[in-house]
Amino acid sequence: MPKGLKRALSALLITVFLYSLIGFLILPGIALRIANQQLAQYATLPASLQRVQLNPFTLELSLWGLRIGESGQEQLSFQRLYANLQSDSLWSGALHLSDVELDGARTEILFDKDGTLNLTQLFNLPQSQAEPKAENSEPFPLRIDSIRLREKSLRFQDLRPSEAVEFAYDALDLELHNLSTLAGDNAEMTMTASGPHGAQIDWRGQVSLTPITSSGSLSVSDGRLSTFWPYVRDALPLVLKEGQVDLSSDYRLDLSSGTELQLSKIKVQLAPFAIDDPQGKPLVRLQRLDIDNTSLDLAKQQVVVGEVRSQGLEAWAAREADGQLDWQKLFAKPESAKSEAAEPAEQAGESKPWQVLLQDVQLRDYKAHLADRVPQQEVAVEVGPLNLDLKNFDSLGDKPFDLRLDTGLGKQGKLQAAGNVQLSPTSAQLKVATQDIDLRLAQAYLSPFIRLELRSGLLGSDLDVQLKSTEPLALSVTGSAHVDQLHTLDTLRERDFVRWKQVRVSGLDYRHGESLAIERVELDQPYARFVINENLTTNVSELIVPQPTTPNESKTDAGKPLAIRIGGVAINDGSANFADFSLTPSFATAVQQMNGRIGVLDNQKPQAASVDIQGKVDRYAPMSIKGKLTPFDPLNSLDIATSFKNVELTTITPYSGKFAGYRIRKGRLNLDLHYRIEKGQLNAENKVLVENLQLGERVDSPDAVDLPIRLAVALLKDTQGRIAIELPVQGDLNNPQFSVMPIVWQTLRNLVLRAAQAPFKFIAGLVGGSNVDLSTVPFVAGSAELQGDARQALDTLAKALEERPNLRLEVEGQAAQSADGPLLAEQRLQREFRETWYKVLQRRGDRVPASPDELTVAEDEQAALLEGIYRARLKQQPPAEWAELDKEQRQQNMRKAVLDSWAQSKLLLRQLAQQRAATIKDYLVEHGGLYDERVYLIDANLGEPEADGRVLTTLHLDSQ
Repeated sequence: MPKGLKRALSALLITVFLYSLIGFLILPGIALRIANQQLAQYATLPASLQRVQLNPFTLELSLWGLRIGESGQEQLSFQRLYANLQSDSLWSGALHLSDVELDGARTEILFDKDGTLNLTQLFNLPQSQAEPKAENSEPFPLRIDSIRLREKSLRFQDLRPSEAVEFAYDALDLELHNLSTLAGDNAEMTMTASGPHGAQIDWRGQVSLTPITSSGSLSVSDGRLSTFWPYVRDALPLVLKEGQVDLSSDYRLDLSSGTELQLSKIKVQLAPFAIDDPQGKPLVRLQRLDIDNTSLDLAKQQVVVGEVRSQGLEAWAAREADGQLDWQKLFAKPESAKSEAAEPAEQAGESKPWQVLLQDVQLRDYKAHLADRVPQQEVAVEVGPLNLDLKNFDSLGDKPFDLRLDTGLGKQGKLQAAGNVQLSPTSAQLKVATQDIDLRLAQAYLSPFIRLELRSGLLGSDLDVQLKSTEPLALSVTGSAHVDQLHTLDTLRERDFVRWKQVRVSGLDYRHGESLAIERVELDQPYARFVINENLTTNVSELIVPQPTTPNESKTDAGKPLAIRIGGVAINDGSANFADFSLTPSFATAVQQMNGRIGVLDNQKPQAASVDIQGKVDRYAPMSIKGKLTPFDPLNSLDIATSFKNVELTTITPYSGKFAGYRIRKGRLNLDLHYRIEKGQLNAENKVLVENLQLGERVDSPDAVDLPIRLAVALLKDTQGRIAIELPVQGDLNNPQFSVMPIVWQTLRNLVLRAAQAPFKFIAGLVGGSNVDLSTVPFVAGSAELQGDARQALDTLAKALEERPNLRLEVEGQAAQSADGPLLAEQRLQREFRETWYKVLQRRGDRVPASPDELTVAEDEQAALLEGIYRARLKQQPPAEWAELDKEQRQQNMRKAVLDSWAQSKLLLRQLAQQRAATIKDYLVEHGGLYDERVYLIDANLGEPEADGRVLTTLHLDSQ
């Protein structure tokens, strides 16, 4: 072999040897040494790389055993990182790696309480001056044929929420094929992840880096909401009891010119789901929620929900005593948060709204437990089972959508509604049907206004509802309705008030603000009770709960009156009871078997309505009411004839005893009344026929006329033992003048007993309170509260003033320094303690009640506050000689000085006097039923107390 060839072969072998030595041993050793030196220099945690392996012939590089972190608690590590560089990288113009493999990787992502991310703290890197990136710079050319991540584990922990969020994936595999930064290349990607906390992830698709685009499918199964719920709970005070979600979607992402994200075939399954409020009260229980055929387009800001199916939701909600919903309070934000949230909204200006389309929604077997705690008695309503169908709903509201609702209401009620609704402009066309709606639900709302108990009542209806707009409200309702088995009870007397078997309203046509038309009203077995009480009030008036009047209440223009037309009213088998307990003995009668008709009632036409009603008094005496009247303007036209036949006079014995002074032993009454009114002019004919009248024993009645009644009866009787009396009445109803023929009761009783020196005693006698002095109202020293005797006197005074509407009352408030002063001073000092202590608690940041009046200040705290109150009130420092006194004596001196100062305050005494006068006026207006215009408060006065220590407030009478 030639020497030259030998030398060439030897050089080649030496070169190969040296290349192999450098590639296999020297370079990996140097790289390992440098890598560990750099890790030691810059890593903040123990860090090491165990081995570097390089094959210089195949250009395969493997890194083994990277660990950053304490042993067994590595925050970043892997078992092996493998990369295979291809030789065509030298001439292809791109770095070409055939394979990249990462085995046994472990990553921990940890957020500290202050938001610090552990991965950003692993290295202390020197600061470098970054060069500005050139615009439109091309990415580094890179092609990787295959990337594999096998058996990767990931642990995430976030300590920022009130409860740490932690989850892990111990089996995470990722494969990428043909990844490239070159334009037009797409990589095939597959990723699966699972862990002990559920939420298995499957991700398949394509990825392009130039431009950045991706498409594929993503699914998450067995997602446990409890893992991430601390993020929700810190924003909303909701406690998750259980919740599991599965979701999947196809997606398409394009970042080449903006952010374009499209999701399609979205499927979401939530089952089960349950949340409570912070006190453990249940809020929502859901069996299942399925969302399918859904898509999202980020660029169009549009979400299309193809199908929603939900089953078995149960929810609880309540309106609290302050009028707010409990849910509203849960989601309420602090004022500071509201203002902060409002600022970016103002800066952003108007933006395109998102559009949400719900194509097909079906909710089944829903239940709602509703409570209203605003009324004094809590109202609880059970709604369900509720079924709701919704089709073609558009959140923009400019298209109508179909609605169908079928639900139970209460124990036996049902509500059905079906039709279409549009949000903008607001309109609706619905068919609404109700059945057996329990009207007792309204009891709590009626109780503050009327002392009436709804014992029973069921509402049913079949209505067509049309809403054309809300501003102004254009609403029309047509159809029919009925109320069955209505039964109301007078809660004061524990007796029936109004009841009926059924009321049917047919041909209903209501147009808001315009008209109410009813074709026919039918009452089956209606009943009503009317009673005159011993004090001449009625059962109707005493059922009304007095409401506080608002001073200077402005009267608003009611506008055009509602046009009302009722085609006819039918009464079938009605009855009524009448009683008068102001008589001795009491009077009571009943009307049964009432049947009849009332014609057209129309407040827009002066057309008279026909009336034809028959019945019986006390089962046997027939009665009838026939004629015509204009019910909405009876003074314009009325022609009514009323007839009572064979009424036993013993029934009206109480009236004969009171006004005639004699009981009736026997007799019958026939009464024919004919009243005609034409444009306010009354022309009445009253015919009375008394048969076989026999008077009984005399009754000692102060109201009896001073006439020889027995002689009058004897003179009036004819040969057949009858007394016939005709009483024609004529006159102007606005200024009545009556002429009664042929018999005129000419006895007038003098009802005026004036005592100029005792006007209050006189008016007290009108209501049976002649022994009560109504000219003064006593108050306990230091107080403006009415005592029992004062309330009783004011009740009597109010009743008396109701009898004399032309009188007005003047109240002169009064206070006495000797009696009121010390008590006012003590009250003022205690109030000062509470207010000062309230401010101290606020400055300390302690929890305080809504008002200082709810605080109780301990004795030791009062002692600490007293000196500050002394200086603020007397505007001086405590005398120097008090410094030599012991602590208790010094405090007593300061307390006495403060109390003496307030006890002599003319302002406090005057305020108490004015408050007493205002208390009297408030009681007379709110409890006595007087108009506030009739009670005047005159200037307060200072006087002397009575012997028993009480202070009298003086009352004066004047005419209006």
